Amino acid sequence: MNGLLLAIALAMLGGVVLMAPANGAAATLIALPVAATAAWFIYKPKVDQRFLIRLFAAGLLVRIFVGTLIFVFQQQTFFGGDALTYDYFGFALMKTWEGDRSYQYLVDLFSGGGGASGWGMLYLVAVIYKIVGQNMLATQYVNSVLGAATAPLAYMISLELFPNKRVARVCALLTAFFPSLVLWTSQGLKDGPIIFLLTVAMLATLRLGTRFSAKYLAALALSLCGLITLRFYVFYIIVLSITAAFIMGRRQLTAKSFARQFIIMGVIGLALAYFGVSRYAGQQFESYGNMKQLQLMHLDASQSAQSGYGKDIDVSTPEGALSAVPVGMTYLLLAPFPWQLTSLRQMITLPEMVLWWLSIPMMVLGLWFALKHRLREVAPILIFTTLLTLTYSILLGNVGTAYRQRAQLLVFYFIFVGIGFVLIKEKREEKARRRLEEKNAARHRLQWGPDVKDRRPPPKKVILTN
Repeated sequence: MNGLLLAIALAMLGGVVLMAPANGAAATLIALPVAATAAWFIYKPKVDQRFLIRLFAAGLLVRIFVGTLIFVFQQQTFFGGDALTYDYFGFALMKTWEGDRSYQYLVDLFSGGGGASGWGMLYLVAVIYKIVGQNMLATQYVNSVLGAATAPLAYMISLELFPNKRVARVCALLTAFFPSLVLWTSQGLKDGPIIFLLTVAMLATLRLGTRFSAKYLAALALSLCGLITLRFYVFYIIVLSITAAFIMGRRQLTAKSFARQFIIMGVIGLALAYFGVSRYAGQQFESYGNMKQLQLMHLDASQSAQSGYGKDIDVSTPEGALSAVPVGMTYLLLAPFPWQLTSLRQMITLPEMVLWWLSIPMMVLGLWFALKHRLREVAPILIFTTLLTLTYSILLGNVGTAYRQRAQLLVFYFIFVGIGFVLIKEKREEKARRRLEEKNAARHRLQWGPDVKDRRPPPKKVILTN
């Protein structure tokens, strides 16, 4: 398996250099140290190392392949036109760093002084361009590393919540190879960094809930600071989820755990204050913190594309926002529907949607199990996914955007899919074991007579164990 991955990697490296000679070599050189750093962090915990390293490598190769095809055939507009926007304004920011103040107007126009959403992506692009020059493929490869690294993080989150490697592996495999996650994390879009930072923040929160660690405290603070620059309302939702998690605690409250959680929340608060979150929050609430602005955003989304929905829903009042939730949630979780597959862009989503629809019963089963047996442990995940699902149900207004934003939730949905899958699998294994025991018992009676009983005790039934 390792030899096969190495052969594929070398073949793809040769293909990249041949297909994109002007950009491929530089993009590969900047992605390699990022990938090596990610691999070191994945290998260091010594938990299922071989599986996670292979998963990371395979996920990265798939993303590099998809990203290279999109770049070479110039399909950024078809799959994600925002990549061109970040390329343009990121280059402008890089030029301002070089002293060309004529580009400052463009940077200010995009960032709005920090009050707009997504300006952090400009800094990521500008840093990459400062190193290798304007090269969108380099941004795609860095995002591909972040997307591939999200799968091992999802594994660790799942294992932290449920000490079962099969559940964790199912979650990680879906995260690594689910088509929409591959698509959005292999382009020069902010989706990849957002999903990566969300998983880092959630893993750090879970680890800090059981023991203090300066490493995870720093990871949590940095990931939160990054999120507010990429999508500010996701930042507020994750902060609320983290706060609730520390208040509830993963275990019984003691003086020691209370002191630990108080210190963690205090340090995080100081870090965010130092980063200037209060200033950004004031600007963002001034721009977006009213129901009328939400209505404008919803209306623009529903009217800006042929796949718009909910055009007649007014979310400018609390009652209207609540009325939008059922329709919005249906589209967020299930769209595009078969009767909406009227274009090539929508048609190519059909295989993934069939897989996702088949996964939903397992997700419901896993969610039921988590609520019944692990409520305190999964509370941060439940609060975050519930609030973000409700937010997108109100804000979004077209199928394409709903399909894209669902990717931020999928990693956490997959945890419950993994639980449901393993529950069903273990139930089938239990039935197979019982059938085998009945056959062995029947064979025993035929051999020794009907009055002789097999006195061996049956094995205990164990659910969701390693």
